Amino acid sequence: MTVTPSAPPSDRIVVKLSGGLDSAAAPALREQLIDVLHRGTGVLVLDLSRVLSCDTAGLAVLIGTQRRARLLGTTISLLAPSPVVAKVLRSTGLDRSFSFCAA
Repeated sequence: MTVTPSAPPSDRIVVKLSGGLDSAAAPALREQLIDVLHRGTGVLVLDLSRVLSCDTAGLAVLIGTQRRARLLGTTISLLAPSPVVAKVLRSTGLDRSFSFCAA
């Protein structure tokens, strides 16, 4: 999993994720996203267009990041989930728990 945060205007940070959103990547990804949240932003956008796989550990990272963001007053939006991620979000009903944004 590769995490590439955008240069931060303080109101919105876009993080581009690529590779697998899975149990192998989850611990490091969780820490990286927590670090981004603690830098401070109004909106954290997770670009999921280049995510190749997603399992329950990956979903747990997304859910945990969303919960932590709410505590910090940050909104999470998902951008362009890959077909694999979109399918997992729909099948679990999590597509109703996240907001989505256009590019």
